[in-house]
Amino acid sequence: MAGRIVQADVDEVKSRTNIADIIGEHVALKSAGVGSMKGLCPFHDERSPSFNVRPQVGFYHCFGCGESGDVYTFLRKIDHLSFTEAVERLAGRIGYALHYEAGGGPAPETSGRARLYAANSAAAEWFRSQLMAPGADAGRRFLGERGFDAGAAAHFGVGYAPQGWSNMSEALTAQGFTRDELLAAGLVSQGQRGVYDRFRGRVIWPIRDVTGQTVGFGARRLFDDDNGPKYLNTPETTLYRKTQVLYGLDLAKRDISRGDPRRVVVVEGYTDVMACHLAGITTAVATCGTAFGTEHMNIVRRVMGDDTGAEVVFTFDPDAAGQKAAVRAFAETRGLKAQSFVAVAPEGLDPCDLRLKRGDAAVRSLMDTKVPMFEFVIDQRLKGFDLATVEGRAGALRSGAEVVAGIRDDTIRAGYERVLARRIGMDPDEVRRAVRAAARRAEAHQDEPARRFATPVADASATEQPAAPLERVTVASLPATPDVVLERDAVMGLLQYGHRLERAQFDRAAAQPFRHPALDAVRQAVAASDPERAGWSVEAVSSVREPYRSLAAELLTAQFPARDDDHAVASTRALAKRVVLRTLDDEKRDLLSAVQRVAADSDGGRAVRLRLRELDAERQRLLDEE
Repeated sequence: MAGRIVQADVDEVKSRTNIADIIGEHVALKSAGVGSMKGLCPFHDERSPSFNVRPQVGFYHCFGCGESGDVYTFLRKIDHLSFTEAVERLAGRIGYALHYEAGGGPAPETSGRARLYAANSAAAEWFRSQLMAPGADAGRRFLGERGFDAGAAAHFGVGYAPQGWSNMSEALTAQGFTRDELLAAGLVSQGQRGVYDRFRGRVIWPIRDVTGQTVGFGARRLFDDDNGPKYLNTPETTLYRKTQVLYGLDLAKRDISRGDPRRVVVVEGYTDVMACHLAGITTAVATCGTAFGTEHMNIVRRVMGDDTGAEVVFTFDPDAAGQKAAVRAFAETRGLKAQSFVAVAPEGLDPCDLRLKRGDAAVRSLMDTKVPMFEFVIDQRLKGFDLATVEGRAGALRSGAEVVAGIRDDTIRAGYERVLARRIGMDPDEVRRAVRAAARRAEAHQDEPARRFATPVADASATEQPAAPLERVTVASLPATPDVVLERDAVMGLLQYGHRLERAQFDRAAAQPFRHPALDAVRQAVAASDPERAGWSVEAVSSVREPYRSLAAELLTAQFPARDDDHAVASTRALAKRVVLRTLDDEKRDLLSAVQRVAADSDGGRAVRLRLRELDAERQRLLDEE
C-alpha cells in the first residue's frame, strides 16, 4: 500500500492548480475587485453572494458562514474526499505523477472514492462500446426512433447494457475491480446466488456531477420480458445522491454561466435534455428519477449566480402530474432573485417528441411561449373554483392570495395582485387586502413553532451558566474609527500584497503594534511569516489564534480598494508607511509630554530632545521615500 504523498508533490500540485477553476465548476464566480472573485456559497443557503475567492493566493472564504481554506479544503468539503483523494484528483487533472513516502516511487490510486469514480468511468466506457456491438440493435433502434444518431449518442456518452447477468461485471473484474467495489458503486446487485449486473438489456445514460465525473447511471427498459421499472437508476451510493445531481449539468454549466440572460431549463428526462441541447437550448438539465427539490435549486443557484435578471424555465406536461410538479417547483423557487417560468409545449408534447414532430425550431420556440411561474401557479389554483359564483370567487381569492403573498418584490407583488383581480373579476383593493391578510397568516404560521417550543429562561442565580462562546469578529463588525480603518486596510494589504513590498518595509510595518486586539492578533501572525515563501499568507491565516482566524480569512479574501494590481501595491506601501508614521507620532507625543516634566539641562532632558530630533529626521526620511 502506498504511504503518504511527499510534501513537495502536495505543494507542487496546489501551485499548478487555479483554485478559481476548481471552485468555478461548482459556483458561478464573478469579478469582485482586484484579485478577488465572488459567488454564492456552496456550503450554506444564501441570497446574496458572500463567498470570496482569491486565485493568486489559492484561498477562499465565506463572509456568511465562515468556511475557508485552500483548494484541497474545498474539494474535501464539497465532495467529501480525504486529503489524499483530493491531492490525487488534482494530480490526475493536471497529469502529475505523485510520489509516496513508502518506496518513493509513483503509486496507483487505491483510495475508496477514487476507486468508485474509476469503476463508474470504466463502466461508462464499456457501456458506450457495447452500443456499437451486433447485439445492441434494440438500443440503436430506440435512439434512432427518437431522432438521435451515433454522433448524438457519443456526445452524451449514451451506451447499452446487453442482456445477461454478468457481462459488465466480468469485463470490469478483468480490469482489476473487485466485487465489493462494484457493489459500492451500485453497478451490481446482491442476490441469493451472488452478485449480478444491475443494468441489463437497457439503454444507458451516464450521470455526471458538475465536474464531469461519472457518479451513476440511468437506464431505460427495452424488452417486454424485463419486469423492472421503465427507468432504473443507480441506487444511492457514496458518490450518487439523486437529490444532489442534475443530468446534463456538466454539459450545460458553461453556457448557463455565460448566457445573456443566464438561464437554466429544467426538463423531465434524459431524452428531453438531449433534444434540447441538439436543438440549441444548451442549458437544459433534468432531475434523475425524483422531483425537483431544494438541493437541486441550490445547485442551480450556485451555477447560475442567482442574478435578478437570470431565468429558471421549467417544462411540464399539462396533465395533473405536470401541474403538481409545477406547484412543487414553485415552492422551491419562491426565494430566488432569478425569475422563474413555465413552458408548456403544444399538444402536451415533451421536448423530445416536439423535436421529432416539429423540428429543432419548435423546441427553441418553447422559450418564446414561457409564462411566469407565479402566473402559471395562480392559474392552476383557480382551476378548481367556479368563478361564476360568489362562493367560488371567494375561495379563488383565498387560494390565489396565498400565492401572491409569497412574492417578495413589492412592485412585482402589486402587479400580480392586479393579475389575480382580473382573473377572478374582483375589485383590486379587495384583492390587495386579501393578499396582506395571507401574508400576515403566513408570518404567524412561521412564528408559531418558535412560540410553541420556547423554553422559559431559567433563573441565572439558580444554576451556574456556561461560559459564553467567544464571538466571531468580522470585518463588518469592526468599528469605523480612523485608527481601526487604518489597521484594517494595512493588514489587508500586507496579507494580499505583502510579497510585493520590499522586505524591510514589510517587516517594519508588520512589527508595529495595533490598537484593536483582533487586528493585532492578525498582525502578529503576519509579522511571524515569511512573505517570500509560497503560500505564506494562507499559512499566516491558519496560525491566527481564535476567535480571530475567521477575521484573518476575511481580510485575505476581501475586496481591496484599488483599480488594479499596481495601484493595490502602491496603496499597500502607503498604508505600511502610515502605520510606521503613526508609531513615530505616538512616540513623539509621549516625548513632548515628558519634556515638560524633565529639566532641560539634565541628562534626561538632553536625551529627550535628541530623540525628538531623531524622530523628526526619521519621519522626514519616510515622507521623502517614493
